Amino acid sequence: MGESAVRVRVPATSANLGPAFDCAGLALTLHDVVEFAVRDGGLTVEVSGVGAGELPTDESHLVVRAFRAACEQLGWAPPGLCVRAENAIPQGRGMGSSAAAVVAGVVGAWALCPDVEAVDADAVLRLVSDIEGHPDNVAACLHGGVTFAWSTPDGPRVVRLDAHEQLAPVALVPGTTSSTAQVRGLLPPSVPYADAVLNASRAALLPLALTRDPTLLLAATEDRLHQGYRAPAMPATAALVAELRERGVPAVVSGAGPTVLALTTREERAAVAAVSRPGWSVRALDVEPRGARVVSLH
Repeated sequence: MGESAVRVRVPATSANLGPAFDCAGLALTLHDVVEFAVRDGGLTVEVSGVGAGELPTDESHLVVRAFRAACEQLGWAPPGLCVRAENAIPQGRGMGSSAAAVVAGVVGAWALCPDVEAVDADAVLRLVSDIEGHPDNVAACLHGGVTFAWSTPDGPRVVRLDAHEQLAPVALVPGTTSSTAQVRGLLPPSVPYADAVLNASRAALLPLALTRDPTLLLAATEDRLHQGYRAPAMPATAALVAELRERGVPAVVSGAGPTVLALTTREERAAVAAVSRPGWSVRALDVEPRGARVVSLH
């Protein structure tokens, strides 16, 4: 691609995981791969896989916008740029496609910038959180595994944990899409005190369930803070979550939806993966232990 090029591999992610709204994230074994090369001039953007022929191929492409934002932060202006994206993460389905694009762009700029020796994960997290508006998906995309992120006056912070070895997520992906901004608009300005208490208790239980005792996942993924309010925008998603939970499966809305994420174990995964709905696809995935990865091409 050129004399200076890198490949960035970024995982899909699922955020919230039920009660931990805008906080919890889980990296999944589904990836976008983006190659960046510095050129003498101009911009070339090529997209294959998911979004090919639909995503923009100019400066408005989210990967390019994130790359430019990182260059501005670094005080670096490459003369020209070539971007090649091989996408596998579904777009607009609540599986972190925008977070993956933002992380890929920012990490790519850091990796190519001649004035830095290594990617500064803390600086990258601050920038990608600013671009995304919240740190949940981007934290999991950057670090892999199970993450819990929060905001402070000094910027976002993240704790990464290893998922339990038996955890075996299944993503049930509908053919429809959703808009994060639109479904956020359905959330009320306040919630009943009892609901806030329930969510606090379940969010406190969630790290233990994800990392040490998956038998607690059904209780730990109970939510009254956001999923119910968003249900009118995705009734089929809400119905599937309710059906699975009635069967004892820890199912949640993945991020802003409409994908449903079932947090099964390896023994239970086959039964959930056999669930069939017209227009839906089923992806049996694993937890991706590694976050964004950079490979130098030249």
